Amino acid sequence: MQPKYSIIVPAYNEHQRIGGTLEAVVAHVRQHRWSAEVVVVDDGSSDGTPEIVTRFAAENPEVRLVQNPGNRGKGYAVRNGMLESHGAVLLFTDADLSAPISEASKLFAEIEKGADVAIGSRWLDSSLQYQRQPFKRQVMGRVFNLFVRMLLIFPYRDTQCGFKAFTRSAARRIFPLTRITRWGFDPELLYLAHSMGLKVAEVPVIWGHDEKSTLHPYRDGLHMGTDVLRIRWYSWSGKYKTNQSATKE
Repeated sequence: MQPKYSIIVPAYNEHQRIGGTLEAVVAHVRQHRWSAEVVVVDDGSSDGTPEIVTRFAAENPEVRLVQNPGNRGKGYAVRNGMLESHGAVLLFTDADLSAPISEASKLFAEIEKGADVAIGSRWLDSSLQYQRQPFKRQVMGRVFNLFVRMLLIFPYRDTQCGFKAFTRSAARRIFPLTRITRWGFDPELLYLAHSMGLKVAEVPVIWGHDEKSTLHPYRDGLHMGTDVLRIRWYSWSGKYKTNQSATKE
């Protein structure tokens, strides 16, 4: 039977916290009696992450493991998880649960009210941040978001929060077209949704910065900026339309 919800967790070398993350997610699913699957997408981990997930899944039938063919990037992992999932509503969340899984209900409520996509936002109500980013990261994040909004011409205040939900129909339209495989994949998802005329709801969520984040503000910020330029180029050159035609065939 098709589950109502799929919760996708991309994971790369997460052996220290993936067990606790899965315990929290499964406990929440059971507490609320959701019909749900939890799909962990391992992105070529070398630290035993897939073995931990496999052992956990053996005792918790809600959980299953999907493995990428090597380390392909977070964007690739999210896409793989979305296309391998069976739910009517599909949500991806970071393995560190910076936005607690309890916040998923806010996104699901927007889907129930008619949104095709619901995205968590750290900036619509910054008072909900229980652990703020360092000041330098906050400034760089705001500058990056302004750059994204100007170049891709859409209104979303926070593109990078790793907490987004999609109807199955929206996911099946968006994810086969994506090309960005690493950190810059979030703006591409929103650009495609916006260009398709899908209804996107931006929702303030509780969020806390993870001090163990592997995102490097300068190196990865430069890569993300390059990815945004690539998105605009793919759009101008008709690459997304070409992919869409191939997908329909």
